[in-house]
Amino acid sequence: MSNRYKGAIISATPPTTTGGESGTASGAWTLEQQMQLQAAGLWPSPPPPPPIEELFSTYLYTGNASTQTITNNINLSGKGGLVWTKSSTNPYSNALYDTARGVNNRLFSNSTAAVNTTSDTLTAFNTNGFTLGANDGGNFGSGSNAVSWTFRKQPKFFDVVTYTGTGSNTTIAHSLGSVPGSIIVKRTDTTADWAVYHRSLANTQYLVLNSTAAAATGATWWNSTTPTSSVFSVGTDASVNASGGTYVAYIFAHDAGGFGSTGTENVISCGSYAGSASSIEINLGYEPQWVLIKRSSDAGNWVLLDTMRAMSNTSAEMLFPNLSNASDPKAYAMVIPTVTGFTVTTNNAQVNEIGYDFIYMAIRRGPMNPPTVGTQVYNAVLRTGTEIAANVTGVGFPPDLVIVEQRIDPKGAFVDRLRGTSKVLQSYEYAGESTDTAGVTSFIMDGMVVGSGFLANRNTRTYVYWFFRRYPSVFDQVCYTGTGSARTVAHGLTVVPELMIIKDRGAGTNDWAVYSGVNTKALVLSEVAAYATNPAYWNDTSPTASVFTVAGSGSVNENARSYVAYLFATLAGISKVGTYTGTAALQTVNCGFTTSARWVMIKRTDSTGSWYVWDSARGMSAGNDPYLLFNANVGEVTGTNYVDTDTTGFKITAAAPAEINASGGSYIFLAFA
Repeated sequence: MSNRYKGAIISATPPTTTGGESGTASGAWTLEQQMQLQAAGLWPSPPPPPPIEELFSTYLYTGNASTQTITNNINLSGKGGLVWTKSSTNPYSNALYDTARGVNNRLFSNSTAAVNTTSDTLTAFNTNGFTLGANDGGNFGSGSNAVSWTFRKQPKFFDVVTYTGTGSNTTIAHSLGSVPGSIIVKRTDTTADWAVYHRSLANTQYLVLNSTAAAATGATWWNSTTPTSSVFSVGTDASVNASGGTYVAYIFAHDAGGFGSTGTENVISCGSYAGSASSIEINLGYEPQWVLIKRSSDAGNWVLLDTMRAMSNTSAEMLFPNLSNASDPKAYAMVIPTVTGFTVTTNNAQVNEIGYDFIYMAIRRGPMNPPTVGTQVYNAVLRTGTEIAANVTGVGFPPDLVIVEQRIDPKGAFVDRLRGTSKVLQSYEYAGESTDTAGVTSFIMDGMVVGSGFLANRNTRTYVYWFFRRYPSVFDQVCYTGTGSARTVAHGLTVVPELMIIKDRGAGTNDWAVYSGVNTKALVLSEVAAYATNPAYWNDTSPTASVFTVAGSGSVNENARSYVAYLFATLAGISKVGTYTGTAALQTVNCGFTTSARWVMIKRTDSTGSWYVWDSARGMSAGNDPYLLFNANVGEVTGTNYVDTDTTGFKITAAAPAEINASGGSYIFLAFA
């Protein structure tokens, strides 16, 4: 029969109960009927899935022997979840706390011990993180560097449940909403091993989180039964199901979809690979920020890496869930994040050795959502150097790229997370990467740490540090290896790049190549030259929202050379990549901002012209607009009045020279609000 609901006619029997928005109650509207009503605008659409940045966080902090609140924007008190903490500088145990068992109840992943209930450890689960007490179990002692990994409960990502053992084969209900990829179970009332189920092993096999042991066979652990989207099975082994024993289970999804704008994207994967004599490419379909690896066919540590500490093209910093050890930093790459997954190198047998099998768990990099204000993606900090190692803070976000400019003797030094903070590229020269371990030594949650070297901290010298964070629709970074033949390179910008800055990282004479919207022409960041027509750069092919194209030029794609690409796009109110025509008179460049531009880069394209950069930290105001040049090793120029701010973006003044405002001249610019 046909029915009318708020004026819409649908072929359905009306519900006898409302059933809520889910429509699951007896007699409620079916999903098909709800979709008909949604199409007519008469049924509320389901809320969008949360992005990974609301579900998972790697947060770096320093122990203070007192209380402190970690604000990582994960809603633990409202949604529930797990907090895993570890000191990276001192040999404290891995401490795990969850909302199912409550505050101050910690478990140690490197120990068989029962739950340790101690006051003043993790004292509160909050709507935006958690609070730590003064006990060393969470704060790890004054001055200790520490890391927390927070997992929020969410279907198709993570769940935590507690249960009481029966001593007989049984099933345990969960709310993951998909078949688990991995399950970690710990008995809490007495000593017991941590039992690990992983989908890449047989359902008769298990691993032990607190041990280096290889996967073992034991039908009494998982009852030789593969978990389902609603339950997992446990046998009679006391580690998972002793009569009267109490247990907690951490349940992780695998490629279950449910995320992104289409609701089909994955945020967590559990897989395996065979060790090799060469590097191994793991395809996840996304770039990871956190990877856990275990050699499953033989003894080996559990290895935990994340991009917040060091998981880059040139370095790694291992922590071990089965050990209390401090972190083990390596000056070489082990696991390299890529746009579509990660590369396991042959540098360390703990993650890649021929003849052995490995299992892994990986979590997608965030943010997945674009920024809403410019201060989420760009900020600047002014500072005077001391040649004493120090934290540079006040950025407001964990940066992915910093451009260091010494204002007296600028270098245009590009330092980023993906290449590794010890690797430096300088914008004014052809040279490839240099290594500076005393420059920028690490990134932190609100900035970076500088060492005692001259690059970023020379005594009495004044600096401006320009910080950028990778965000969809605004800024992305890709590292790739050249082939010598025309090819596409995947990126994660999610929109078409409008400006790309590419540099050969190796030694040699290949210059910085810049794409700025014309697929037959290129600019050079270290030169004043105008547009040059050259199909060897972009293969006369415009980039797309998923790939950009490079031809055979050594500046972008020489065989076996390593490259880095920085990609930028326009996002309303946040960033603007654009062009303007010079007038030799005062003109306003409307960027679509509601607040003034805080960073502006300009380059003339029809004739010679330097790469000029202004920022609001050093001043963009009538009468004095100090600028720096990317293409020259010359000091900051002050006392000029070339660029002023405007509420929609910025203004070019009549006093500006031909390189900035010649009548009829053509210019490109990049601006951030």
